[in-house]
Amino acid sequence: MRDPFLQTRHRELAARVRAFGDAHLRARPTAEGDVAGESRRLARLLAKEDLLAAAVLPPYGSMDLRSLVVIREGLAYFSSAADAVFATQAVGSYPVALAGTEAQRKRWLAAAAAGEVLCSLALTEPEAGSDLGGLRTLARRENGYWRLTGVKTLISNAGVAGMYAVLARSGEAQGAKGLSMFLVDAEAPGILVRHLEATAPQLIGEVRFEATPALLLGEAGRGYALALATLDTFRPGVGAAACGLAARALDEAVSWSLGRRQFGQLLADFQATQLAIADMHTDLSGARLLVRQAAWSKDGGAARIPREGAVAQLAGTEMAIRVVDRAVEINGGQGVVRGTTVERLYREARSLRVWQGTNQIQRLLIARRVFKESR
Repeated sequence: MRDPFLQTRHRELAARVRAFGDAHLRARPTAEGDVAGESRRLARLLAKEDLLAAAVLPPYGSMDLRSLVVIREGLAYFSSAADAVFATQAVGSYPVALAGTEAQRKRWLAAAAAGEVLCSLALTEPEAGSDLGGLRTLARRENGYWRLTGVKTLISNAGVAGMYAVLARSGEAQGAKGLSMFLVDAEAPGILVRHLEATAPQLIGEVRFEATPALLLGEAGRGYALALATLDTFRPGVGAAACGLAARALDEAVSWSLGRRQFGQLLADFQATQLAIADMHTDLSGARLLVRQAAWSKDGGAARIPREGAVAQLAGTEMAIRVVDRAVEINGGQGVVRGTTVERLYREARSLRVWQGTNQIQRLLIARRVFKESR
């Protein structure tokens, strides 16, 4: 079926990602042991295939949002680890692309597009996740320089990133008004990292800043707006990754149904299996269109896509849970054996309902926009 939201170049890009995944990811979908080393390897591999550049805005990269969601869906179909590397490069570099000086952009973005530097966005804290206005990391200006003190947690690429975009409290104002975004070189003094183990193959950790030197990104007091603009933009990408996981689960369920016999006939011949496959296909098709519609809106000139992005993330991630769960049921006992594809997808799909705002937060964002537009 021809997708009305994609151009020919996006369809060609999807085919290229599929070929890349078949060649490099299918046999090695997750990182075993050395997650940090695997993240660096995948970044180099994505850069070599000229895919990582699509995570960075022009002129240093080639990102448009439809390319990004096509790549994320294609990578997630094969490897959540590869998708995580690509996605973190996008969200980590975006604040620099939007608000950095020309010198800052030149210093970091070309290297990010080439895979020479990994990026990270540091928002969440131990006592402030969904409530960004409750952040406690402090930025103090001393002798013309900014220094950060505080703790960030659940930070992607912690320990391997060469650059962090960090949201911190820079003023006396309470809530969101006192927040600014800062650029931190990972080689700066006063950075301590503690790795955390996630259920999905994604490198995350706690990052502690102890009077760490930092550069202001954009204007002081505008960090909250910059963080929201970043999250809005990349929420369709979360939905796209969910579509990739669901598409793989559907293919695994179909393949198993066509090869597994029970009670003298193929699983595919049972009406219950056919009904499940039909629901899975329909769920996936609908979520995919919502994801691509949101990306199309952004590429069409929308300054922000708060409702469209939240809808895309919510629809995609909730759909993935349903589709993967049905795939596990169709696979029966094999579906819960550690190391099988559908068992891996089951663990990985759950984490997508947490990153970049839980689905409860997405629902609140959607409802508030609906009420605002109806008053």
